[in-house]
Amino acid sequence: MQTVTLAWLNSLDIFTNVPEDQLQWFINNSEGREISDGEVLFKPGEDITGPHLIVEGSINYYMIQNGSRREYTTFSRGDITGYLPYSRGVKAKGYARAIGKLQLMSLPTVLVQEMIKNHFELTQALVHIMSNRVRDFTALQQQNEKMMALGKLSAGLAHELNNPASAIVRDSVSLKDHLKLNPTMFKDMVMIKINEQQVDALIKELFSVLSVNDHPHVTLKQRMALENEISDWFEEQGIENGYVIAESFADFNFTVIHLKACAEAISAESRSPVFNWISNLLVTERMVEDIELSSKRIADLISSIKNFTHMDRAQDKQFADIHIGIRNTLTMLGYKVRKNNIKIVEDYDQTLPPVKGLIGELNQVWTNLIDNAIDAMEINTKGTLTIKTEKDGEFVRVFITDDGPGIGPDTLPNIFDPFFTTKPMGKGTGMGLEVVQRIIHQHNGSVKVKSVPGQTEFMVCFPLDN
Repeated sequence: MQTVTLAWLNSLDIFTNVPEDQLQWFINNSEGREISDGEVLFKPGEDITGPHLIVEGSINYYMIQNGSRREYTTFSRGDITGYLPYSRGVKAKGYARAIGKLQLMSLPTVLVQEMIKNHFELTQALVHIMSNRVRDFTALQQQNEKMMALGKLSAGLAHELNNPASAIVRDSVSLKDHLKLNPTMFKDMVMIKINEQQVDALIKELFSVLSVNDHPHVTLKQRMALENEISDWFEEQGIENGYVIAESFADFNFTVIHLKACAEAISAESRSPVFNWISNLLVTERMVEDIELSSKRIADLISSIKNFTHMDRAQDKQFADIHIGIRNTLTMLGYKVRKNNIKIVEDYDQTLPPVKGLIGELNQVWTNLIDNAIDAMEINTKGTLTIKTEKDGEFVRVFITDDGPGIGPDTLPNIFDPFFTTKPMGKGTGMGLEVVQRIIHQHNGSVKVKSVPGQTEFMVCFPLDN
């Protein structure tokens, strides 16, 4: 066993400002221990002992969640672990296992109070370790949860973006083929005999239909009937390709009455090439509209991502409409909502003033709560998610309610505990609700939950200006 000396303790950064007499007290009152490679030092629920200074080897900390092992961290030579002064953690939440031949210098926990009373600098050094570790752990877990939140959204976003992107590619290829010059059509077009008065009359009839923005919705049966009527009329009039071009006229809600009015404006011999030429323009118009809608869908999704992460804003508290963040979250989770057959009920207080907060972090709260609600309803293959906001004096309250199976009474008290999760490996870290609670506490607010079979309600409350 390696002998621990003052010189070695002085070489450690953690003891830089600790007087030698206090370090000597630490040496004199500590117990040397050797632990074999792979031996478990403690298990969940056991008392946390120490402080322990690692002289040789390493300690690996891990947890077992849903039958799977989840690594937490590893401490090595020169690190201090175990119970630290003023720590509120007294029971282990996971396992500690020796890596290699482990040598510890352990101060009995019963002497910690004596150390606090008589050895200020030594106590301060250990408290500094604890505060740094809590800060680093908090930052790491919050970053991990942000990555988990993005991970939850990535599959849905890929699907959401793929649909309009594929539509743009498909329509672009079709449009390119459609615009290729067709010799027969070109010949028919240049052979059209039509004067200015006929052109004006034709334009008047065409744009009386095309200028209507809100056409009545028709069922598939009504649409098929309209196509058949137009196709039959074209056949009666001897219009070439009548059955083919009938679809494009039906797309823009032309009726036989409209077509008759157009036909009256031009000579009989020009009607076939004119109607085929108009159909060609309508097809082009439809493809361009589809490309425009798909492009707008992609732009809206990117805008939602940008607003969701608040990547273009300063990382401090700002006034913002929380409904925008909630709607962006629903957009980002849209694929998962549809996949699980979830009905969304939005009951927003539209008089709610802007709320001051860390907008990106609040969006993380909405993501975790809404995603958890969707997961909870997955077992039913359908469900209703209700999101309600209201003003309560100088506070805002947000309710997120699902009609899933509920949270059991044995589970409910633990849901905000770090690392606690009922989800299988890969679906949850057990930090989601803990991070939600921490973020809302940053906003001087609270998170409460009520659950019975068939209804679980999370209520988030925090000041409008904090």
